[in-house]
Amino acid sequence: MAIHESLDRLLRPKTVAVFGGDSAAKVVRQCKEIGFDGELWVVNPRREQIEGIPCVASIDQLPSIPDASFIAAPPLATLVIIRELAEKSAPGAVCFAAGFAETGDAGVELQRQLREAAGDMAVIGPNCHGYLNYIDGVALWPDEHGSHRVESGVALISQSGNIAINLTMNERGLDIAYVISVGNNSTLGIHDYIEALLLDSRVTAIGLHIEGITDVAAFSAAAIKALQQGIPIVALKAGRSKRGAEITRSHTGSLSGSDRLYSALFSRFGIARCDTIPQFLETLKFLSIVGPLTDDTIASLSCSGGEASLVADCAERLQLQTPQFEEKSAARMQNILGTNVSVSNPLDYHMYVWGDFEKLRAGFTEVMQHEFDCTLLVLDYPPGDEADTQGWEIAEQALVAAAQATKQAAVIVSSLPETLPKIVRERLKEAGLAPMQGIEDCLYAIRAAAHIGRMQQQAATLIPLMAPQPYAEPVVTLDEWASKTTLASYGLRVPKGELCDGSLVLSAAESLNFPVVLKAVSAELSHKSEAGAVAINLQDSAALAAALDLMSINFDQFLLEEMLGSVVAEIIIGVSRDETFGLSLMIGAGGTLVELLDDTASLLLPLQAGDVEEAFAKLKVGKLIDGYRSEAAGDKAGLIEAVHAIGRYAVDHADSLLELDVNPLLVLADRVVAVDAYIRKADNT
Repeated sequence: MAIHESLDRLLRPKTVAVFGGDSAAKVVRQCKEIGFDGELWVVNPRREQIEGIPCVASIDQLPSIPDASFIAAPPLATLVIIRELAEKSAPGAVCFAAGFAETGDAGVELQRQLREAAGDMAVIGPNCHGYLNYIDGVALWPDEHGSHRVESGVALISQSGNIAINLTMNERGLDIAYVISVGNNSTLGIHDYIEALLLDSRVTAIGLHIEGITDVAAFSAAAIKALQQGIPIVALKAGRSKRGAEITRSHTGSLSGSDRLYSALFSRFGIARCDTIPQFLETLKFLSIVGPLTDDTIASLSCSGGEASLVADCAERLQLQTPQFEEKSAARMQNILGTNVSVSNPLDYHMYVWGDFEKLRAGFTEVMQHEFDCTLLVLDYPPGDEADTQGWEIAEQALVAAAQATKQAAVIVSSLPETLPKIVRERLKEAGLAPMQGIEDCLYAIRAAAHIGRMQQQAATLIPLMAPQPYAEPVVTLDEWASKTTLASYGLRVPKGELCDGSLVLSAAESLNFPVVLKAVSAELSHKSEAGAVAINLQDSAALAAALDLMSINFDQFLLEEMLGSVVAEIIIGVSRDETFGLSLMIGAGGTLVELLDDTASLLLPLQAGDVEEAFAKLKVGKLIDGYRSEAAGDKAGLIEAVHAIGRYAVDHADSLLELDVNPLLVLADRVVAVDAYIRKADNT
């Protein structure tokens, strides 16, 4: 049985066996409370019954092989149980026990033995809380939780058991289909859970709380499959800060990896990355109810100029578009709302039509006929059962009527999370509108939905990532000449020049036009300027001879090159190796100020069509290349091809390349030239 089919059977079992004592008893109670209608069995050789279910002493005494097993036993006993289940071809189990890879070397060895014992079984954990299936009524979960049965909803996958518990207790109106606490991911990766959940058509979106991904290549393939099936993925990635990454590593034994590379991963494969739990929940709710969007235009409706201003400010910060209304439409709205209302988007419709259903419905309908990607109505309800909410309900009903008439996406958003009562949230969901809580989180969700929508349209063209490849010692560093020659064979343009010893430098200059550049060549030279190993803009033979005399004190090998002028921009292109991601590529503003400016973007390999151009469009240096303030533009096509040339070299040498640096790459009006390069690689030639 394929691992995803085994996991699907584990998550939707007809028969469940629990192993253990008090924690096993809690699982039995939770299954009964949630309404599990399959068979429950208990294995415990020291008790006669647990929660009214007679205990059997061993797996051999069970009526049949269980679809799902929950194991609440110490680590060594867990190994024995897993091995026995695997020998009987059980599809999967939850391992509740801690004491594995998260505890250090001894635990790492125990986890290795667990993987070996499991064989082809799907094992959730160890060091996890198990899972909740709110659709079918299964709770292999030895703790409290706060959600309820649903017919469909989002699936939450969390590497933290406690965060998983917290998410079930949200008051956001988010329908949850599954909650899976994955713990140490001993036999399964995040990608396995995604692929298994994609088998269930009742899952509307997938939310990930991630501390680390162990197989980014498989994860990228699963993300592409989710895009192709139209299932949005939202991620809350822990470990952004240095301290956060340290806690992540000690918590689950996972590899946190470079945070910039995780951002590049999520962006490339249409995964919405969130910074906070409220963002995470609101984005999942929006995607579950409204779904992905085709673009990022919004309209905002409120009866307050203050709220309209907040929406406008936040929309601009998140780069959401707020197009103005067509002239004829604006005139019709003016007629509906009154002459004292300034018609614009965001729209403050004032209180003149408050409580007037027909005028509100007509005004809202007029707005939504512009076919914005989403229309927001800002509405905060008064608290308490005794409050008079008639005016708020009329505005709500008017928006529902307008949305149904125009068949356009609409939400009601409260400026405060707590001012959208549960009864209102349920009414809105029933009407097909998302009840959003918090203006900024709502707009963040809309931006995420627009990004996911665009990426779903590109799903067929996406390329999965390469798996990281190991390399063998020894490691060698190529000097500048060897590095340039190597990259030139992949299509990277380098300056006209000649490698020679000191006695031939002056004669070599006869074949070049002054001015020239003189550099010392050595594999040990990584920063030539600081070592006095480079002289630029040498105008004649005398200047060249003087520079040569100074450098000859410490060096005996030189590179003489043409001096390039009229530079539009200096670019850096770097390739580095990460423990989690393998090789990745970095581009940005280069030259001597590269670290100070920090105007860079990370790209994952292999590169795809459009990756490089999109990255430069987001960088400040990209404006220089496009011709900033009427200055000359650079050879953008040549720049993009240069990056792809380096990307091709990196892919072809993924088993040996450790580090590559081209800095600066000079962008001129008519060409792009690499004037310095550095390669460090395994010596496997």
